[in-house]
Amino acid sequence: MIDINREIQELEQGKTYKYLGNEESEGIQHQQMKERLKQECSRRSIIILKSELYIRNKIRAIGALADPVLRYSFGIINWRTEEIKKIDRKTRKMMIMYKMHHPKADIDRLYVKRKEGGRGLVQIEVAYEVEIINIAEYLNTNDKIIL
Repeated sequence: MIDINREIQELEQGKTYKYLGNEESEGIQHQQMKERLKQECSRRSIIILKSELYIRNKIRAIGALADPVLRYSFGIINWRTEEIKKIDRKTRKMMIMYKMHHPKADIDRLYVKRKEGGRGLVQIEVAYEVEIINIAEYLNTNDKIIL
C-alpha cells in the first residue's frame, strides 16, 4: 500500500537515484556514465552475437537492444565523435570475433540497407548525428520550455 501523505525527500549532495536503469544526480558524471553505457552496450552485443540467431536477426537485435542504450544518452552526455567511432569499431571487431563478418570484407556494406544489398547495421555515428539534429529541431520549433 502506498502512503500518499509521505513527503518527497530532497536528494542529498553527492547522492544518486536510478531512472530508466541509469544513476542520476544533480550533476552528470559524464565519464562514469560513458563507461557504464559502453560496457552495457558491449555486454548486450556479445549476448546477441553468441546467440544462435540468423545473422539478419542478430543485426536487428543489436539495433533494437544494444544501440538504444547509447541513443538514450545522446544529447545528455557529452560524447566526442572519436568516442562514437571507437564504439563502431569495437562492434565490428566483435562481429569478426564471432564470425559474423570477415576481417577483409567491405566495412561500408555493413551499414547499407538490406534491400540495397548490405547488412543493415545502424552506424552509431550516424545515429548520434540524427539524434542531435532532432533535438536541435525540436528545441527550435518549440517556443515554450516545459518544466
